[in-house]
Amino acid sequence: MRERILVTSALPYANGPLHVGHIAGAYLPADTYVRYNRLAGADIVYVGGTDEHGTAIEIKALKDGVTPKELVDFYYEDMKTDFKNLGISYDNFSRTSLPVHHKTSQDFFLKILKNGHIERKTVTQAFCPKCNMFLADRYVEGTCPACSAPDQKGNQCEVCGKVLEPIELVNPKCITCSTTPEVKETFQWFIRLSDFQDELEVWMKSNKHWRPNVVNFCLNWIKEGLQDRAITRDLQWGIKVPLEEGKDKVLYVWFEAVIGYVSSTKEWAERMGKPDAWKDYWLDGKIVHFIGKDNIPFHAIMWPAFLLGYGEYEGRKWKLPYDVPANEYLNIGGKKTSTSRNWAIWLGDFLKDFPPDYLRYYLTTVAPESRDSDFLWEDFQKRINDELNDIIGNFVHRSITFAYNNFDGKIPSLDKSLLDDDDKEAIKNMEEIGTKVSDLIKVFKMKDALKEVVSFAKSCNRYFDKKEPWKLVKTDKAKAANTIYISLELAKTLSMVLNPFLPFSTEKMLKEIGISKFVWDDSAKLLLEQGKSLGKPEPIFSKVPDEEIKRQVQKLDNPAPMKKTLVKKEEKPMIPFDEFAKLDIRTGKIISVDDHPKADKLYVMKIDVGEERTIVAGIKSYYKKEELIGKKIVAICNLEPATIRGVKSEAMLLAADDGKLVSLLEADKEMKTGAKIR
Repeated sequence: MRERILVTSALPYANGPLHVGHIAGAYLPADTYVRYNRLAGADIVYVGGTDEHGTAIEIKALKDGVTPKELVDFYYEDMKTDFKNLGISYDNFSRTSLPVHHKTSQDFFLKILKNGHIERKTVTQAFCPKCNMFLADRYVEGTCPACSAPDQKGNQCEVCGKVLEPIELVNPKCITCSTTPEVKETFQWFIRLSDFQDELEVWMKSNKHWRPNVVNFCLNWIKEGLQDRAITRDLQWGIKVPLEEGKDKVLYVWFEAVIGYVSSTKEWAERMGKPDAWKDYWLDGKIVHFIGKDNIPFHAIMWPAFLLGYGEYEGRKWKLPYDVPANEYLNIGGKKTSTSRNWAIWLGDFLKDFPPDYLRYYLTTVAPESRDSDFLWEDFQKRINDELNDIIGNFVHRSITFAYNNFDGKIPSLDKSLLDDDDKEAIKNMEEIGTKVSDLIKVFKMKDALKEVVSFAKSCNRYFDKKEPWKLVKTDKAKAANTIYISLELAKTLSMVLNPFLPFSTEKMLKEIGISKFVWDDSAKLLLEQGKSLGKPEPIFSKVPDEEIKRQVQKLDNPAPMKKTLVKKEEKPMIPFDEFAKLDIRTGKIISVDDHPKADKLYVMKIDVGEERTIVAGIKSYYKKEELIGKKIVAICNLEPATIRGVKSEAMLLAADDGKLVSLLEADKEMKTGAKIR
């Protein structure tokens, strides 16, 4: 029976865009692990979604002047798009505002309550006399009582990691009006984590395969004594407590958010037409939670406590997490990423400037697996240029190009009787690399696994250089054929073991070699069909120029306001007529059309608007080159030039877009080129 695995990534708050720090922590390593296991034949499901309740959502909605529902709807779609563009291959990307999640969370609450692990308590809570409301944790800000860090929210200190209650803060204030809150009595429901202390300690000590930082963090927590924790709050936006006496309260987000993994799996099963299939993973599978280190207590202590508190489901126990591979933080230029200070590299912005595999490659090389790491633009350039382009891309491209140019565009024949020691060593390396990489991925060492791949690519280049096929083809074509056949097999294997890391690029590599489907074990086999035609070789990667890095550094040092903000349609500002009149709109003619060297969906065009301009336009999916050449178009000519994937665009074509089709605005054929439109 195939190994059954359920993988989750931390649910991101739907109150802002994703940045590269998010990706490095919980999403890219999970996707790499999932993609490998799919190729290895595991029965694996990858679920996630957006966390759409809690005070963080309410506060952001309040600041933006929208409802919480409008806010989460916007960021759900925004995150879903960014994840897709990066190649994060969820089987189901859900949201905690869905009915299936509300129902599942309320079921957990009622079952744990029935089993005697939840009780109602009268508590003292922060109350703002000016706002006339009890303040949930994130509505209170002050100094951490443990480490004296200022400006910390009342749920957890971001500096030392201590989980807090708002009334514990020193010099607290209401974030809405800055009033010092009073302390008043109310009631909430608490889960008695102390009921599970001994069982959790034994279980945690048994997890010998976990990362030491995660185990030590949890054991220190447990050693201090697990405290009862409130799981309800006085809020409007959230999942209602399913009791008459609690109709004005909601389940606290830290209680219900992790249950989102279960509800997302239920949604996946329903969508697959097998509504009970979710049980196979949660009651009989291996559960792996990918998170950042700030989420350790919620996933490695509290969530297991909820599962223990629930008891059996249809006579079976819930599986406790098999592993919680928590990553440390990814800093930017030596400083901690900060959304509030706009010190971040936003995922959507990055993907407009670079291919997704460039980010996937770099973030894996600097993965914060055991300690905090840094995103440095100069290091990014060096890794892409020296490793991805010069070592990996160079070997694959020159192997295919040599075969294409010297063997009639076909895979040459292999004569095993002519194999020498260098050939045999290259084949041996090919047969072993898959095992080396898989052994590391299985224990979540993605950085080391990628190092093995790069080392293998270096050995492939050494083999090619030592064999000198450019000389051999002139003196002994049979031996040259062997060299190139083996080189193509090496390129095939290199592409296969890279696939979990770089899915977009390796798909192109394998397509040129003639492979569309494969399994992991194929990486160790000589399986290329001799005499089969190769695809026309094209460079897979290109170097990142110095000018682009300078632009990115300047953009980071002088950040524009965060682009992804929610504005109600009816509140979009009107453009004054005199501002519109400043636009230099002209008729033009398309002179030439070329493919963008670094982007699949972009054209680079030369247009005549009374003078020659270069335009980069994303219309490749809608127009063939021959349809565009000679077309009379309309363009805005006085916009600031923009560098798009390394090519400067000096004007903007006007087009209509209905979400499905794009149609260029055309000028009359008799209209003079360069005529101004008024």
